[in-house]
Amino acid sequence: MVRVGGEVVLYHLYNTQKKYAKIKVCKICNYNEKLLSLYHKNQITMTEQKKLSRLLQMLVHLNQPGGCSISGFAEQHGITERTVYRYFELFRDVGFVLDKNRGRYKLKSNSKKSNDISKLLHFSEEESYLLQRAITGIDANNGLKQSLINKLYSLYNSRYVAESIINNTNSENIRQLVEAIDNKRQVWLRSYRSANSDKVSDRLVEPLEFTTNYVSVWCFDVEKKRNQVFKTSRIGAVEVLQQRWQHENLHQAGKTDIFRVSGEEKVHVEAELSLRAASLLREEYPLSEKHMIPMAENRYRLEVELYGFAGITRFALGLADEISILEPQSLKEHLNKKVKKISF
Repeated sequence: MVRVGGEVVLYHLYNTQKKYAKIKVCKICNYNEKLLSLYHKNQITMTEQKKLSRLLQMLVHLNQPGGCSISGFAEQHGITERTVYRYFELFRDVGFVLDKNRGRYKLKSNSKKSNDISKLLHFSEEESYLLQRAITGIDANNGLKQSLINKLYSLYNSRYVAESIINNTNSENIRQLVEAIDNKRQVWLRSYRSANSDKVSDRLVEPLEFTTNYVSVWCFDVEKKRNQVFKTSRIGAVEVLQQRWQHENLHQAGKTDIFRVSGEEKVHVEAELSLRAASLLREEYPLSEKHMIPMAENRYRLEVELYGFAGITRFALGLADEISILEPQSLKEHLNKKVKKISF
């Protein structure tokens, strides 16, 4: 910002080549240095921070698998479609490469800037928990603590935070599902391989929400009239229909437990763990720490709500002599049946 005669001209550094763009010219009568200084300070600490937060949220959005349409981007960020094009031009000016495919825009995957932003923008739930622990450890009298918390919440309050880790075999299916969710369309999951029934079939669903890293997708099964999770790797192909959602009032995406298992009905589990078992559990599943109670003689008590026995079964069988199941009885019986089937 410089003073030119009776005018104040604001400049903005917009790329690393130190090129400047004049963004605003305003005539100031009775020029007041203190007033201008205060204006400048407020712009940087308030307006500019909000703009930066919005820009980063937009980059998160553009980094999702399948990208986004102009209309969907405008609706998500509360701007006009004309403004969307201006933001896209800004991203190109600072070096980002946007790919366009079937009317959808996405950060180019092999662009160095896109790869860097991909690493920057993603926090898994477990990483968020560890980060939360670190922030909690900051002295409460430190003014930066609340500022840091506010900025993180501002940036990551978006369903696009989760970065996809997908392979080439199902990336197109992910893209189609993202499009269906954005446009509230029904889809056919063609040749879905069910692990429960051991059958391959077509499923008519209304996709709602992805789990972490797009491993699974929550859908409303139109035929069975219930919400359930489908593994994206088991989907043969996705066919997006023109038919819009018909059962949105019944949609309800489930959650995952500490073992990253999804479900709808919870079961309360209590177990006693050795120091080694507790340490391994924390390392492999960080969210478990919130549910462990220290006991005497280096023992820990685990009290947690789980979606079924799949996760704890895999963990317990590997440390059978260091874990004691306290309840429920049905889990003990389940593990005993698994042990009887083991033959080497």
